[in-house]
Amino acid sequence: LLACLLRLTLGFTTTSIKKAYNHELLKNYRLYSSAAANNEGDSPFTIQILMSDTGGGHRASANALRDAFDTLEPGKIKCDIVDIYTEYGPFWPLNSYPAMYKIMAEYSFLWKGFYEFGSTPFGLWLNDFLLETFCFEPFKECIERDAFNLNRRADMVVSVHPLTQELPLKILSHLDTNGESRENGRTTPFVTVVTDLGGAHPTWFNPGVDKCFVPSDALYQCARDREVQPEQIVQYGLPIRKGFWGGSSLANPEAPSTPIMTAGSSFPNIFGRLFGGKADKQASSDGNSDSGGDMASNDKASLRTQLGLQTDFRTVLVVGGGDGMGGIVETARQLGDKLGTESSRVNQAFQMVVVCGKNEQAQSTLSNIEWSGDVNVCVKGFVDNMDEWMRASDVIVTKAGPGTIAEASICGLPCMLSSYLPGQEEGNVPYVKDNGFGSYSGNPQVIAETVCSWLESDEMMESMRAAALEASRPSATLDIARDIANMLFESKRSV
Repeated sequence: LLACLLRLTLGFTTTSIKKAYNHELLKNYRLYSSAAANNEGDSPFTIQILMSDTGGGHRASANALRDAFDTLEPGKIKCDIVDIYTEYGPFWPLNSYPAMYKIMAEYSFLWKGFYEFGSTPFGLWLNDFLLETFCFEPFKECIERDAFNLNRRADMVVSVHPLTQELPLKILSHLDTNGESRENGRTTPFVTVVTDLGGAHPTWFNPGVDKCFVPSDALYQCARDREVQPEQIVQYGLPIRKGFWGGSSLANPEAPSTPIMTAGSSFPNIFGRLFGGKADKQASSDGNSDSGGDMASNDKASLRTQLGLQTDFRTVLVVGGGDGMGGIVETARQLGDKLGTESSRVNQAFQMVVVCGKNEQAQSTLSNIEWSGDVNVCVKGFVDNMDEWMRASDVIVTKAGPGTIAEASICGLPCMLSSYLPGQEEGNVPYVKDNGFGSYSGNPQVIAETVCSWLESDEMMESMRAAALEASRPSATLDIARDIANMLFESKRSV
């Protein structure tokens, strides 16, 4: 059972023109992909997305892909998103991974031990042996399920979790060969979408997959180290929530864009144009667009008004993830005190928004603090409009979760990283630092001093904002969904 635990793992006119242009591009894409699909009758295609709620990022990525399919192919692709361990794990701890993850994330030395042991050759073998021994039949029941009453199992399987590669691939081979083999003969398409960023567990990478989508150069190399071939690897970025697909709202929407060719893809990336991502980065990083700057101020002020914030205060967003982890109380307390002190010294007002997620105790504690100085503090619990809070802010303080980092870069936010889980999140720290849009410290006092130094330097803020936008990949979700949809259509057409 212990071994089973080791893998828990500027105005209105401009906007209207952009919308019309985007609508035309999207219509053209649908005409192309619909012709490629050549689906007979009204029966939709089905994709089963395998994940586990060990942290919020896996389900968020699954939901993002589902939303992208709905955007690109409305009504044609249905997604069955399943937490395969919680719903089909035969016994504890296999059916309790999310709860075990929260415990080990709180006591990170436990996570570090399990993660590192699970990365060893023996740990990898033991994990595969135990899962195949105890989970083959219950997981086969999951993969065989007819989620939409279409009298068939899913047409394709997509994994967005490190523990849903090896065994599902064997089960698909078993099903596709009528029980003759667990190693060969698979015909059902299988894709891995890696949802880590700067580092990842070896179980993410299996050379038996059809495609492995990775978000960074570091993970491309991780895939190669696990013998995944270059033609199997596609590098776009992380799948992120729909509110972030349009890139930074601070860009000039009329800026020109250039189609991007991405490793492993034979199609030009039209989604930088479709949703403004590439144009955003060009307009925001060259500093030459006055209209873009005006729109930035107007959009941010409008968002702040909508969210009940002061419109002209420099704003810091402090988040701890959906579960509120990452020492958010002490970090916010030190930062709020420092902002209050600095406001008097530099004669400038500041604002701090703290999003506590599901950590109700943290929310209660911070809400009852009497903050000093000229600092406006807004404490929130779980929010479902994080894109708006990010775009209303100037800096973000966050644990080193890959999704938050990717979303913050799309919004052009300098990132102050406050904590990370040993293992896969550890690589996110150099990712942010090396790309020039943030720093890391586990010391709340250092965090407060660093953030205040950023806020007081216009030059530093603009440089880090441009670096964040340069690292962003706002079209990644749609790129990934497009490739997966084309794979699905091709597989069904060849049957």
